[in-house]
Amino acid sequence: MFFIGLWLGGHLYGVTGQEQGFSVFFQLLPMIANVGVGLLYVFCSVAQIGFTEHAQMVTYEYGNTFLLVAGLLNYLVMLDAFDIAAGRKQ
Repeated sequence: MFFIGLWLGGHLYGVTGQEQGFSVFFQLLPMIANVGVGLLYVFCSVAQIGFTEHAQMVTYEYGNTFLLVAGLLNYLVMLDAFDIAAGRKQ
């Protein structure tokens, strides 16, 4: 999902420090979802891949959705693995 989201022109979110007021909050929540992909986010952050907006592309919104859902699904997998390790789920 992550690579398809980048291919569709999705935008990775990050807090740059230039935001003021509530705009920091609006950037922080999707950034937390994007960080869920793990090392791919770190690699893209270092290489500056996916942080430029491609709003002119028709598939831009689909790409954003794919990138956000990829990170959130990883959080769900981590929580499920934790529940199995803790013995709450078989």
